[in-house]
Amino acid sequence: MKAPRVTLEQWRTLQAVVDHGGYAQAAEALHRSQSSVSYTVSRMQEQLGVPLLTIEGRKAVLTEAGTALLRRSRSLIAQASQLEMLAWNMDQGWEAEVQLVVDAAYPTDRLARALQAFMPLSQGCRVQVREEVLSGVEEYLISGTADLAISGLSIPGYLPQQLNAAEFVAVAHPQHPLHQLQRQLNHQDLEQHLQVVIRDSGRRQPRDAGWLGAEQRWTVASLSTAAKLVSSGLGFAWLPLHEITMQLETGLLKALPLQQGAHRSSWLYLYSNKDKPLGPAAKILADLIIEHSTAP
Repeated sequence: MKAPRVTLEQWRTLQAVVDHGGYAQAAEALHRSQSSVSYTVSRMQEQLGVPLLTIEGRKAVLTEAGTALLRRSRSLIAQASQLEMLAWNMDQGWEAEVQLVVDAAYPTDRLARALQAFMPLSQGCRVQVREEVLSGVEEYLISGTADLAISGLSIPGYLPQQLNAAEFVAVAHPQHPLHQLQRQLNHQDLEQHLQVVIRDSGRRQPRDAGWLGAEQRWTVASLSTAAKLVSSGLGFAWLPLHEITMQLETGLLKALPLQQGAHRSSWLYLYSNKDKPLGPAAKILADLIIEHSTAP
């Protein structure tokens, strides 16, 4: 790939001529001589091989080609400025990226609100969000990969910040045989039917969580898959309320009338990497996660 023949400074000069209405005005704004500005634009036109400006009276006017190129150049200059600002922020200790690992049970809407609030404060910092289940979050935190982690587990050696509780509801399709009993259900009733459970994404010491009394269990990789299977009439499951609100409202799912344990609450916690101090961006994001975890 050939190196660009026209520099960013030349594009800035052309923008100044157009924005300020002429060579003299651009020269004053750029603190340069008028002859220098005129030469820069003239040289640009030679290098590009197309006319960019014409003089009408005392005013410089863009040609059709100049209009198209100037529009693209504004985006180019803006990106270059953002790149320089990111480099300056990194020099000041601002992170280029924050790794956030989240348990799938954490309400997505609350995470989205925190990330939306972080966006205008991010100063170019990217956020890598990874969703895991149970000990999968723990493994990323202990390995040092995660800067921040949201988990429902008590992880030894870490001091967490308590967030909101995730509510789980025992559900099945309205036409499921358990609903056809039309009475309160006990554990013997559940034992006779298929339970859908979500696989722990951890590899070292995966855990089983929830009620495991059913003789037949199908294990899936995600909450959304479990919700779809149960909504189709296949089995029953305890699923996070935030994941199945629409299915409950539209009648695809119905809460099971259990004698006990139909609803469960599990507290979630925010952890941070203990082996390295959080940078300013990660601290801001952590504060926003805490703030929005309890917002209605």
